[in-house]
Amino acid sequence: MKNRHVLGEAVRHLILIILALYTLAPLLFLFVNAFKSNNEIIASPVALPEHWTLQYITTALEAINFGKALGLTFIITFFSILLLVIVSSFAAWAMVRSKTILSNIVFLCFTAAMLVPFQSLMYPLLSVFEKMGLKNVQGLILMYGGFGLSMSVFLYHGFIKSVPASLEEAAVLDGANLFQMFFKVVFPLLKGTTVTVIVLNGMWIWNDYLLPFLVIGNKTGSKTLTLELYFAKLTSGQYGNPWELIFPAVFVTIIPIIILYIFLQKYIVAGVSEGAVKM
Repeated sequence: MKNRHVLGEAVRHLILIILALYTLAPLLFLFVNAFKSNNEIIASPVALPEHWTLQYITTALEAINFGKALGLTFIITFFSILLLVIVSSFAAWAMVRSKTILSNIVFLCFTAAMLVPFQSLMYPLLSVFEKMGLKNVQGLILMYGGFGLSMSVFLYHGFIKSVPASLEEAAVLDGANLFQMFFKVVFPLLKGTTVTVIVLNGMWIWNDYLLPFLVIGNKTGSKTLTLELYFAKLTSGQYGNPWELIFPAVFVTIIPIIILYIFLQKYIVAGVSEGAVKM
């Protein structure tokens, strides 16, 4: 029995190692080719660089206007997530505590909205925002806030059900108003779910290409990192061959979101289970 248990553990660990290598293979491939010339990449894309140099990364930083694009992408991501966290958490709390048929219907509408593909709303939405003068960065933030709301409300709604209402009653007796009750008593208890909402929406917004392309397009000085990657590829002739620009540019673009994920990954599974299991 002991030998069988050891063999089972060894097989389990071997499978996990293979899955980990399979998952990390694209990142390793990207990392290796970010330090190679176009000829090296074409000759042997999986081989290590003959000379490790930062020349191609430096060129890529210049080609995609990294500083400007990073700042704009951070602003869009930060304010979109801030809007999502505040609105979705407060809306979910209100729906849980109201306990009426209307609140259940509204929650079902939010849940059903997760099934609606963006492509079906894309052109009508852009038309409305253009007429309102919101086809800009501010409008883009509002769009992200709207599209991410349904999933965020779903996650918050499930966890808030497990928060005892007696805590809020005690806060009312102490003289707290509605907003004090939520932000000082309820919201601090939603840490795991909040981090999950931040990471999931952050990765989506940071890496999104389609919505910034439709809203911002090729406006001078108003491009996110993904847009800079696209337009730099179109004009790659002035910076060298395409592959020696694309690989390092993509590599430096994903570094910030990878760092965020590494620091917050332990909260993701807990937050998703808290928000989905306690329905």
